[in-house]
Amino acid sequence: MFTILTMIRAYKKSDRPEVIDLLRRNIPKYFDPSEERDLEKYLDDQMEDYFVYVEGFEILGAGGINYFPEEKVARISWDIVEPNAQGKGIGRKLTQYRINQLGENQNIETIIVRTSQHTFKFYEKMGFQLEKVEKDFWAKGFHLYQMTMRNH
Repeated sequence: MFTILTMIRAYKKSDRPEVIDLLRRNIPKYFDPSEERDLEKYLDDQMEDYFVYVEGFEILGAGGINYFPEEKVARISWDIVEPNAQGKGIGRKLTQYRINQLGENQNIETIIVRTSQHTFKFYEKMGFQLEKVEKDFWAKGFHLYQMTMRNH
């Protein structure tokens, strides 16, 4: 009997095609096709901390953190989980990993997540509270659900 290695590690540029493919597999249920360009721009120019959940040699999830130190805020960003692996705790582990990382940062008072109507209940279970809703924010039929959590 052998054990499949699972870990959360820092994103590498070589992970880019696999992360883009994760997003594609979540279209149209969780993302609009137009968001692929946004993810590419994020990975190329806007990413600060980004992590991947790896099982064996396959990336099954990804998610990032962006920092706004002047506001003492961090934002959880671009969470994506392989559709066939959803419901198995990968999203929860990735989210908790980043919350734990932020818990060590005394300069961050608030954690924000901007999600859609499709996944806001997941973040609610993780302890985030709904702050505002904006219709058709991401794309037509994809509404913004902005949620916050106190850090520490």
